[in-house]
Amino acid sequence: MKFYIIGERELVLAFKLTGIDGAVAENRSEVLEAFNRVTGKGGIANVPSGEIPRVLILTEQAASSIEDEEIEWQKTGKFPLIVEIPGLNGHLEGKRSLSDAIREAIGVQV
Repeated sequence: MKFYIIGERELVLAFKLTGIDGAVAENRSEVLEAFNRVTGKGGIANVPSGEIPRVLILTEQAASSIEDEEIEWQKTGKFPLIVEIPGLNGHLEGKRSLSDAIREAIGVQV
């Protein structure tokens, strides 16, 4: 399964050490350009179908800067699936962790 990360420089470098490609993005325009390139949206040359990652990892900071575009993409049900991870400074205020979401949805603590 192919993964791709968009986020802060340190996290992208850390993921690169494990063999996962990524794009460093520090502002909305960089995040949006990388997102459009990976998903093939926005008039940017489409990625060949064999090259499309199955999972797109976004830091919470990157995801918050393109929240509307992310929601629209998720509604399509196409790959890549989007997973948000905390940035270097931890969770953004007001964001739920995955275990909080699971506990809220099914009532089981993980």
